Amino acid sequence: MRMKLNKSSQLVLVSAAGLLAATLVTACSQLTQTLTVDFVFVASSKAAGANNYGEINAFEINSESGRMRQIPSSPFPSGGRDPVAEAVSADYGSLFVANQDDNSIVQFVIGTDGKLYPYNTVNTPGIFPLALAANKSNLYVVDTYQPLPVCSTAQPCSGSVAVYPLSAATTSTPATLGAPVSNPAISATYWPLTLPGKTDIIVPTAINVLASGAYVYVTAYDSSVTPAVGYVFGFSAGSGGVLTPVAGSPFAAGTQPSAIASSASNSYVYVTDYAKADVLAYSVGGSGALTPLAGSPFRSGNQPSAIVADPAYSFVYVANSLDATVTAYSVSSGALTSLGTYTTGTQPVAIGIDPSTERFVYTANYLGNTVSGWQLSTTAGTLLESQYSPFAANAQPTAVAAIPHNGTGGGVQQP
Repeated sequence: MRMKLNKSSQLVLVSAAGLLAATLVTACSQLTQTLTVDFVFVASSKAAGANNYGEINAFEINSESGRMRQIPSSPFPSGGRDPVAEAVSADYGSLFVANQDDNSIVQFVIGTDGKLYPYNTVNTPGIFPLALAANKSNLYVVDTYQPLPVCSTAQPCSGSVAVYPLSAATTSTPATLGAPVSNPAISATYWPLTLPGKTDIIVPTAINVLASGAYVYVTAYDSSVTPAVGYVFGFSAGSGGVLTPVAGSPFAAGTQPSAIASSASNSYVYVTDYAKADVLAYSVGGSGALTPLAGSPFRSGNQPSAIVADPAYSFVYVANSLDATVTAYSVSSGALTSLGTYTTGTQPVAIGIDPSTERFVYTANYLGNTVSGWQLSTTAGTLLESQYSPFAANAQPTAVAAIPHNGTGGGVQQP
């Protein structure tokens, strides 16, 4: 005997079937997709324990809310004392961390889940590394002092820059650091940052390599004069990583340059002046020479300590350490126009933009022991604070670096 259903019963069954199908689709999507858009690695310079080794907090960014949440197993040991700088390999497979008190660079392999696995440790040619930059071919390291017997904290000397070639990753090995490149001019594995004909002590502060890889720029200031005088040292990157000073280098850069960034077009370089509270803007010539732009310098907040240029949109963001703010700028022909300021945690000293969508901005707040996050408007450049920001980090965070999670955009397919 077959039961006959009336129309209302048929509608109920159809609705239930539709709901079940939708539930299955949603469950399938949850199994195959994730809202994690990036992994952000934050170096914290002070950690517990007898050795006082640093730590690396690994955060995942939610593509919808911008919320940053530490992944399981985070934080990870930095492999040394006082980590102060980070850089990511061009293939996003490795994180390089400079541990200042150990004169070491630790290479971590980055897992697909954002976890860090120590792979290699090298000592820097100079003393006290303070800044890193990486591209497909090389890892660039800035040391506070040259490797000379007379150099120490008690008797400072000028800084230097070193170059480590990077071999391409294979299916079984990550990108590998080679031996530091030799400077043929002095038969040593570093390039001194000095002024021609002078013995003044030059204090380096930051480094940037253009997206093209053609030129490398190091900010520094002369501490032997009062007030200090700032410079940008420019180098062309030749075959095998050998550096050659750019004609006219070093270039004048205010009083105390503190951070440097460049546009994705390779056309402009931006330098923050910690002492004068402004941003200097330069155009990059065909030979790598820097020429100040009309209207430069542009006003920032007090004690600007970090800067980043959005690689996809015409915006620049500066972290102002004394004010605990970020200043947003729009960019037109290299010139900057302020769009407003946004509150961070206490003393922001590093800033980054997510490499997946170029829509999320974050700062490491040294005295706040936090990370602040925002979502930027791709049309206006303004910032909207991320859900639950600021986010707790370990003590005294100093640097940030990030990789995209399995591609680009939200809801990225899992492998």
